[in-house]
Amino acid sequence: MEPNKGLVSALFLSFLLHATMASPTPKPHIKPRPPPHHPCRHLTFYFHDIIFNGKNSKNATAAIVGSPPWGNRTILAGQSHFGNLVVFDDPITLDNNLHSAPVGRAQGFYIYDRKDIFTAWLGFSFVFNSTQHRGSINFAGADPLMNKTRDISIIGGTGDFFMTRGVATLETDAFEGEVYFRLRVDIKLYECW
Repeated sequence: MEPNKGLVSALFLSFLLHATMASPTPKPHIKPRPPPHHPCRHLTFYFHDIIFNGKNSKNATAAIVGSPPWGNRTILAGQSHFGNLVVFDDPITLDNNLHSAPVGRAQGFYIYDRKDIFTAWLGFSFVFNSTQHRGSINFAGADPLMNKTRDISIIGGTGDFFMTRGVATLETDAFEGEVYFRLRVDIKLYECW
């Protein structure tokens, strides 16, 4: 006897319908809420910048290497210093005393990049040479100098700071005319390996 094709088809459709209804329904993808951002490491350093002014070559840690046509390389140009490019190799200390033992060097450059406002763009590294820290931390970003505090990006590092990321808050701790300034650098690292 040949099975009833209609009955087999009905049973098969019933089975498919039941299997489809029994399977879990897909839920929309819900992203978990990220944990609050807390730094994995917090450090504070000071770096001391002494700009060459034509008379202080023995003590200078920074020099103007580029200037606009109306400027020169021993005096910062005009009111906002627009167009000056300064390279530096400044000592880093744990406190605000220039004569404290350095724990490393701040090496890089800053460009005064606006005519109307006193501001700069920074690209530099902290290169450590102490027993406490080995390696480097790399920084880049705009520095609106007239603000009390300014944040710049930490974009990587080496050694103890391998591939680190975070934020550095800069604060001008001392300023002596066109020759010397000291920055307090409060470092918060959010990616630590």
